[in-house]
Amino acid sequence: MARLIIPMILVAALIAGLVACGGEEPAPTATTAPAPTAMPEPTAMPEPTPMPEPTAMPEPTAMPSPTERPADTPVPTSAAPAAVVATAIPEPTPIPPTATPEPAATATPPPATEEELLAQYAAEHAGGPGAIFVGDPTQPATYAQLIGPPVHEGLVFLPPGDTQQAQFQQMFQIGLFGLEQLGVPGHQFIYTSGYYRELIEKANLLSPTELTSSGEDITIQHVCISRNLPTCVIMQAYMAPRVAARTNGQVELSITSLAELGLTGQDNLGQIESGTLDMANIYTGYVAGALPAIEVQSLWGMGPDWETTYLALVDMVPDVERMLTEETGGAIVNRNWFAGSDQWFFSNEPLQTLEDFQGKKIRTHAAALSSIIDGLGAESIFVPPGADYLALQNGTVDVSTTGALLAIGGRYHEISKFMAGPIIGFGYTTNVINGDLWESIPADIQQIILEEGARAEMEALRIAPYHNILAVQANQSAGIQPIPFSEDIIRYIAGVVLPQNIIPDWLHRLGYPERNQDAVRIFNEHAGPYIGLKIEDDGTISRTEITKGPRAAN
Repeated sequence: MARLIIPMILVAALIAGLVACGGEEPAPTATTAPAPTAMPEPTAMPEPTPMPEPTAMPEPTAMPSPTERPADTPVPTSAAPAAVVATAIPEPTPIPPTATPEPAATATPPPATEEELLAQYAAEHAGGPGAIFVGDPTQPATYAQLIGPPVHEGLVFLPPGDTQQAQFQQMFQIGLFGLEQLGVPGHQFIYTSGYYRELIEKANLLSPTELTSSGEDITIQHVCISRNLPTCVIMQAYMAPRVAARTNGQVELSITSLAELGLTGQDNLGQIESGTLDMANIYTGYVAGALPAIEVQSLWGMGPDWETTYLALVDMVPDVERMLTEETGGAIVNRNWFAGSDQWFFSNEPLQTLEDFQGKKIRTHAAALSSIIDGLGAESIFVPPGADYLALQNGTVDVSTTGALLAIGGRYHEISKFMAGPIIGFGYTTNVINGDLWESIPADIQQIILEEGARAEMEALRIAPYHNILAVQANQSAGIQPIPFSEDIIRYIAGVVLPQNIIPDWLHRLGYPERNQDAVRIFNEHAGPYIGLKIEDDGTISRTEITKGPRAAN
């Protein structure tokens, strides 16, 4: 992985050079919305600068609530009531698409097959929010239709200025297609997967469900992990207004966060079951104490690369969904895809060797991540979301682990100089709604919510290549020095910590082999073939052949 991260850091300098020289990418004509947090212009690896005197962490910034719809948002009928919008949140400034594809020539005969109709849909929605991938996976042009600005400025994570749009285009293209000469992987595997095709079918793009209900007044409070996360921005700026528009204002998705409600997320499963929460974003790292089996989807340190991680996780989606519905009695609305979520160790002292980790107090947010920290010889300390900034600032912890993009929104550049890593992360959390509330919603509106949930997933996956590539460079631009793990650390985590700490600790939490045999079956069927590990009946771990994913040939 060090061989990958070092080229990614070089990409930052390459992009800066391309932008400075004008590059080959013409500057988009759309206006640029201000980025949520001003940062210095990106440069090559910066020398760490002295940190300012610590200040108290301000309250989380409320996410703007959009009234401008995405380009393909349906418009309510004139006789219908206006779409309901959360009143406690100010209005966002969406970034408009940079270009609209030319319409098909009039002489072209109308498409006849479903695949042709989807290809036409893709062409009509290319270059911005709502763009999808269909067509020939060997043709770059079909992927290029995905490139375009996100629905909200909070998803850009680049400094404002004349070069922002050009940098965005360059980084999106590198993330999507990769950069072979520097060893940077592309992300075509997302859009050629069976799971992505299932999302297209679930979204019902060619014949969306017709609204037949009227007079309903439904408010669903949705609890995100943090407003700084792209997943929450997409729910607020994309899914919520689309659901309101398609239901003629009969449904309001009111977005809030764990920190705003004073919650840690550890009791979310029970709170959904009891109806204390209408709908919540279930992160397995928080709820593992109540449902350790669900950790099978978030055993940090298991996936060696983004593609392996993604493919293993989509394989186990039906099993994860079944576990969550059985535990909560609720319904699955959709999944939040977390790109840019590789875990890095943020500190004010460089962590370059295994010895540097010894005895350090390190913030954790998941049991499996604690196993990595403990396996490296450090002390793991659980710190809930929203409290991590102050914990690192006041010395409660020496090091804080968090996702690279979340560190930007969390202003980690104010309290840390270095970031060491990464522990690979490209997964999802699940949005679960209370069962009684779901059953009270008319069937046509239920279907509309599910369709828009699928669209929100596709939108998150559309910009995932950009976020995965951007994550390190955005922190570097803010003044944090990346320190890629050495080969010694990488080998130690894969060869020692994974089989001796991460998996055995999970089996202990499961109570295996006496309990939770089904969770081990899920691991062996859906994760093992991608990573070459098998959990035996007695709980021992053995090496097996890798038969699935990008490493199967090796």
